[in-house]
Amino acid sequence: MPELPEVESATEYYKQSMMTGFMQWFCRTGGKKKFSESDIEAKKEIAKFKAGDRNPYSWNMEFYEYEDGSGYEARFTTCGICTLMNELGLTKLIPAMCRLDYTMSEADCVSNFAKEYTIASGGPYCDCGYTKRSAK
Repeated sequence: MPELPEVESATEYYKQSMMTGFMQWFCRTGGKKKFSESDIEAKKEIAKFKAGDRNPYSWNMEFYEYEDGSGYEARFTTCGICTLMNELGLTKLIPAMCRLDYTMSEADCVSNFAKEYTIASGGPYCDCGYTKRSAK
């Protein structure tokens, strides 16, 4: 078996592979609706769906709006990427894939992305926080 790349190399490779012109357009277009009423309602519906209960390679998400109106948190309690990468013996490369959350937020031109916990690092969940760039 070939040697696994270092996380930094895999992160850059994955970013370049995923952030095509179309994907950048997709992020900017989605950014125009981010934080809208329809975006919030769609996130609430996704949270109800609990796809990870039926498919181990999908996600379960809880949705929390920030009380101050600055954004929201999508809290993932199961992660399909972690499941698959662990099964494939590629656990050390999971952070390379997770970094794309930040890259896509940068590309949407309206949100700041932050997380404190990740399932991959042993946390209880991934707390994907999105705040409006105009918010402090």
